Amino acid sequence: MFSKEESRLLRQEFWTSFGKSFPRKWILYDTKIKGFSFKFHFDTKKALVALDLEDDLENRIIYWEKLQSLQSILRDDYLPEVYFEEEFYLDNGKEISRIYLPLNHKVSIHNKNSWQEVMVFFNETMSKFEAFFEEYRDIISD
Repeated sequence: MFSKEESRLLRQEFWTSFGKSFPRKWILYDTKIKGFSFKFHFDTKKALVALDLEDDLENRIIYWEKLQSLQSILRDDYLPEVYFEEEFYLDNGKEISRIYLPLNHKVSIHNKNSWQEVMVFFNETMSKFEAFFEEYRDIISD
């Protein structure tokens, strides 16, 4: 078991190391679309890369429908194993819509032996997500 402080320091070390290993500017929240963001997630049980729609329900539906219309392209050309969840609940109970790709086996941010694998997964997966977004940004944002 790790104390809260030890866990915080490990998380900080992971993200610093990831930034140094793969030094690039990710889009993340800078999509220019309200409530539309890319996220990395890594905790003590799993790692995943996600595209989250967190705006009000009306706008979420609009963007969700656009993304669903592009689903076959996203799967065929970029991320074949991606999941679409129109109703996804965050740990805080907030409902969002999420498109995500998990790393398919158990990893932990507390286990440094899994860090390199997660970093490579994050880099490859987010790069593909961003390439898809850049290619279809005009369709999504219209």
